[in-house]
Amino acid sequence: MRATADPESRRTIGVLTSGGDSPGMNAAVRAVARRAIFKQCRVIGFNWGFRGLMEGDVIALESRTVGGVLDRGGTFLGTSRSKEFATAAGQRRAVATLDRFGVQGLVVIGGDGSLAGGHALVEQGVQVVGVPATIDNDVGGTDVSIGFDTALNTVLDAIFRIRDTASALERVFVVEVMGRTSGQLALAAAVAGGADIVVIPEIPWDHVGAARDALAGHRNGKMHTIAVVAEGAASGEEVARLLSAHMPGMDVKVSVLGHLQRGGRPTGVDRLAASRLGAKAVDLLLDGMTDVMVGMDGPNLQTVSLTYAASQKSAINPELYQLCRVLAL
Repeated sequence: MRATADPESRRTIGVLTSGGDSPGMNAAVRAVARRAIFKQCRVIGFNWGFRGLMEGDVIALESRTVGGVLDRGGTFLGTSRSKEFATAAGQRRAVATLDRFGVQGLVVIGGDGSLAGGHALVEQGVQVVGVPATIDNDVGGTDVSIGFDTALNTVLDAIFRIRDTASALERVFVVEVMGRTSGQLALAAAVAGGADIVVIPEIPWDHVGAARDALAGHRNGKMHTIAVVAEGAASGEEVARLLSAHMPGMDVKVSVLGHLQRGGRPTGVDRLAASRLGAKAVDLLLDGMTDVMVGMDGPNLQTVSLTYAASQKSAINPELYQLCRVLAL
């Protein structure tokens, strides 16, 4: 059902998903809609992120509209990356759409670029609260972003399958995962997946030492070597070439997981986080808050400014990096 401009006096809240999709976005939209309805608000969703916001591509969100989406991956609202929205003219179009549909508060669900877009709207006088959703888990001000746990489990499943083949043939496998500017996913997958080598953008790696340690492991009876590399640090092929040069006689293969990391049914962890964050975003809007993101601080919810969330990358834990090497012995 398409929404139309409505002069009703009830408060109207808008919601959109933007940037790269991540499992759990639907759960967050569902939480926004149902929390807002519980609070006697109207809710409209903007299809295709900021592009749909500029174009007025909207859908009325009722309680039944968001039924059955909790365990679906992707985002039923759709998402996109819009160059036009980055311009002043694009932002004016977006504000005009919000005014036309009487939207008094907007929830933006996405990663750092989406949250920066939300802040741009705040500067145009729009009330905005952000919700972090990215498999990279690199948004400042939150321990966990929606989609990270699901993507991690997808990568782990791939690693476990690859290990079977690597052990059967005594091979070295390089697994390339997503993470253009952040190694959070690669590092977590390496530790939880029992990888021997991890390559991430934040920490330089010694390929000669890594190859030497891997060879020593094979001499001591180890049947496989698994290296996990974040795409932003190097390509899987590049890492394979470097390892091959110092591991004579070893067969080095590459597996690029690609966009399968984004899809799939969200885990319970992601659904729970998305539900809490989406509902809290509505509460913050109704409390008059703006220019903030709601994030996770351990088991608790917290708020940080949108500018902080968009500009401050979550830091890599150096102890976790060292632990990966220790546990690979």
